[in-house]
Amino acid sequence: MDTILLDGGMGQELVARAGRATSLWAVQALLDDPGLVRAVHDDFFAAGADVATTNTYSILPDRLEAHGMEDQLGALTASALSIAANARDAWGSGRVAGALGPIGFSYQPRNAPPSDVAAEIYAPIVRQHAEIVDLHLLETMSSVDQARGAVMAAELTGKPIWLALSVDDDDGTMLRSGEPLADIRALLGAHRIDRLVLNCSVPEAIEQGLAVLREMGLPFGAYANGFTEISQDFNKIGATTDLLKARQDLGPEAYADHTDRWREMGATLIGGCCEISPAHIAEIARRWGRRL
Repeated sequence: MDTILLDGGMGQELVARAGRATSLWAVQALLDDPGLVRAVHDDFFAAGADVATTNTYSILPDRLEAHGMEDQLGALTASALSIAANARDAWGSGRVAGALGPIGFSYQPRNAPPSDVAAEIYAPIVRQHAEIVDLHLLETMSSVDQARGAVMAAELTGKPIWLALSVDDDDGTMLRSGEPLADIRALLGAHRIDRLVLNCSVPEAIEQGLAVLREMGLPFGAYANGFTEISQDFNKIGATTDLLKARQDLGPEAYADHTDRWREMGATLIGGCCEISPAHIAEIARRWGRRL
């Protein structure tokens, strides 16, 4: 099976280029400078990525309601989807992955609604995504039930589903909820999931978790973040990413060393999450022998 190279961290790349972090995170660029979003997609394709992940991770009702912007959900989603698809079309190849982030804020599965409620919230969003995207990428799901809600909605469209799980930074065999990562197996018989992925955890924990995923019988992969840790204060809608500090030991070569090991373990979907830039993706592509 060919290995797919994902892009890197859209949100933090936008923050870095804009020079400021706001409580709207990546949505801020759609309001201020949509061309910046297109430039990031273009740069990841130029670096060698096979996939454009839409800038829709945080375009969710609870995120927008906190800013009095719930009436802009559809318009912001349409803008992000169009930008990604146009970048893909201009590049001439690749796939568009519709990013769906967790309800209740990242890394906080205890704040998420029950799966049946979450599925109802996600349903109109994934239907809008499905008009343009090639697949659904359900990101940073941190508990079994949180993942279940996103999958229940995504399977309504018939598009491929890539389920991305976030694991504990100190023990990659555990979800951030404290449940064993192996418990995700309960979803596999009941729902249609095409690929299992680990995301937005430190690369060392990712490697531990991949040893669990590869026993589940599905194509698997990973894309890690470049944070030193997840601050305890980064725990609610409105928190800004300047609370999260980037590692200084995870440049393109060091990150690619981690991804080399993931590939040796059998991972067939590899990329980067927060703080992983086009330069990181380009180094991975170089090691894979891709001519850019």
